[in-house]
Amino acid sequence: MLGSSASQPSASTDSIRLIDCDTLQHWQDENRVVLVDVREATEYQAGHIAGSTLVPLSRFDPGAIPAIPAGHHLVIHCRSGHRCGVAAALLLAAGYSGPVHRLEGGILAWASRGLPIVGGG
Repeated sequence: MLGSSASQPSASTDSIRLIDCDTLQHWQDENRVVLVDVREATEYQAGHIAGSTLVPLSRFDPGAIPAIPAGHHLVIHCRSGHRCGVAAALLLAAGYSGPVHRLEGGILAWASRGLPIVGGG
């Protein structure tokens, strides 16, 4: 179920914030992130960031986003950063009441930094 203790923002780009790989890694280390991968299932199976939940943009359902515990951050990512922006806007338009963070550069940026990818072969 969607929700946040934050005030109700409008569905604007002000509620969509870019973060870098260091920020995501820090939030993961502190166990303060809900990470959503909006790539397709085949992309996810080929490799994904540990702890991410697959919610493909092609079948995007805001109700499939896991609940965001208090003090946690919602981060959406894709391959390079485009699809997660579309998903973030859809999520806000559906009434999500907290900021949505996008991983700048997507999983490509994450992998290029040598950060861990799970799955694939």
